[in-house]
Amino acid sequence: MKVAWTTVATAGEAEQLARELVTAGLAVCVQIEGPLRSHYVWEGKVESAGEHRLTLKCLDEQLIALEAAVLARHPYSVPEWIVVDACRVGEKYLSWARSERQAKPFNT
Repeated sequence: MKVAWTTVATAGEAEQLARELVTAGLAVCVQIEGPLRSHYVWEGKVESAGEHRLTLKCLDEQLIALEAAVLARHPYSVPEWIVVDACRVGEKYLSWARSERQAKPFNT
């Protein structure tokens, strides 16, 4: 299983992206946190912005399609996209994820 993160500016963007990805069967679960405050350097200047973080969980075989869908739909020109391997996943959760996976086309 993989765990990925991205951020968007508004709760509405987060809700829409999460719903589309789960409906398309590209993520087994998406959690939304926020609002939170991000501090970063953009074009040589320190910036700060309110954001909402999406934590996306997917099976290994979903990752490439999930990444393509997120990056195609993302509102930022340089979206955060960080993915890690889940080194340990509860067997019941993993079994649920496998049973609920739906292979549906995603329109990018």
